[in-house]
Amino acid sequence: MLRAAACVVLVSYFFYRTPVAMIPLSFVGVMYYRKKARESVKRDQRELESQFGEAIRGVEAALKAGYSVENAFIQSGKDMGKQFGENSFIYEEMEIIRKGLIINITLEEMLSDLGRRSGSEAIEDFAGVFAIAKRFGGSMPEVIGTATSAISLQIETREEIAASLSGRRMEQNIMKVMPFGILTYVGISSPGYFDPLYGNITGIAAMTVLLAVYLAAYIIGDRILDRLEEE
Repeated sequence: MLRAAACVVLVSYFFYRTPVAMIPLSFVGVMYYRKKARESVKRDQRELESQFGEAIRGVEAALKAGYSVENAFIQSGKDMGKQFGENSFIYEEMEIIRKGLIINITLEEMLSDLGRRSGSEAIEDFAGVFAIAKRFGGSMPEVIGTATSAISLQIETREEIAASLSGRRMEQNIMKVMPFGILTYVGISSPGYFDPLYGNITGIAAMTVLLAVYLAAYIIGDRILDRLEEE
């Protein structure tokens, strides 16, 4: 929220040089806040997916050691607490599963609920495969082993895509701040150069058009990279 407020102040100063502009420009702060909230959700989702992959590997190992499916998840949950800490996403989710098993909620229901709440396609796919295998009596170690490989491949592919686009995102971030850097440089080196653009109708109209173009380029650039990452 503080960063969103800083964006509003920054845009108001560079484009209009008046605090009054912060009122109509509050939508810029709202846009920025929502964008960062979506990024935070995606980041948490990817972290949960990665941790879930480790948890399923733990389940697979426990099954091979002779545990029942339910006890394998409980044992894996304990291991996740040691590996990632008790404040981690996966430990909290495995605790929900453990407590659900105590009150006789089926493992299939809880995994399906986890997939739905997380919004993770990988976890939803695993929950679906697990439910079918449990219903028709498939070999759980084999099913979970196959699902673990598929999830790992999915996560690795996504990480490779993100890494390949990291340079593009850095370039884009530089382009986002460059206009403000140019305005600052010119304003310091040539005081008064931009004065005709402030405090009059013509200047306000020109700066509003420029702001609209800047915001459009900002949004389009982000959407292009997001779509490339999703595909």
